[in-house]
Amino acid sequence: MNKELITAQALAEALDLSVETIWRYTREKKIPCIELGNRQYRYRLEDVIIALGGNVLREKPDAYKTEPTKKLTYEDYLDIPNEPGCRLEVLDGMLVKEPSPSVIHQRASRKLQRILEDYFEEVDPDGEIFNAPLDVTLLDCNVVQPDLFYVSGEQTNIVKEARIDGQPALVVEVISPSSTRKDRLQKMQIYQRAQIQHYWLVDPREKTLECFAWRDGVYALVASGMDEDIVEHSNFAGLSIPLKSLWSK
Repeated sequence: MNKELITAQALAEALDLSVETIWRYTREKKIPCIELGNRQYRYRLEDVIIALGGNVLREKPDAYKTEPTKKLTYEDYLDIPNEPGCRLEVLDGMLVKEPSPSVIHQRASRKLQRILEDYFEEVDPDGEIFNAPLDVTLLDCNVVQPDLFYVSGEQTNIVKEARIDGQPALVVEVISPSSTRKDRLQKMQIYQRAQIQHYWLVDPREKTLECFAWRDGVYALVASGMDEDIVEHSNFAGLSIPLKSLWSK
């Protein structure tokens, strides 16, 4: 494995670091990488360990708040009172609370929403882009509120009066410091089990975009970029995302 080229996510798992740290090390040229086409980066584990001098900092996982209880359903979720300043979701039957998003979170989400709305208005005028807060019910005991998601024109049957009941074609989560592990681990696993075809992660603090696609039961990283890269996606012909625009006012 040390001789093989691996993704930033695989490298992070091997070193017990966050993907954000790998992106930062890459940007700061602290670790060697190989840039492939489409602004994708690959690494050799052995070379990275040598570059770090064998002194790899082990990071403590970010915590997010949950309340231990019975497995909650959508009906149970509807009975939970709203809490000002919090976003509530049910992940595999457990209630998860998140603080309200920050300014840079909302800025990146709004900018990306405009890009996606303009694109899908041209290629799929019957489709829709939605943003949080709007409930999406998936599988059993899962009620999520993705930051952005796209329901194609062929999926209008999942659009209900008060929620989306089914799998959107594309889900985008904008990472906050409090949601890193939730978005990268728990929600990614839920979206993967639900066979959502496209899952994107935007990190406005690290200035990165990662695009995953569902392939043979798992998510594969198919496009990515950071800082001022322009990200293009092979599954969305003509879509071009200038990342610089997501981080600016």
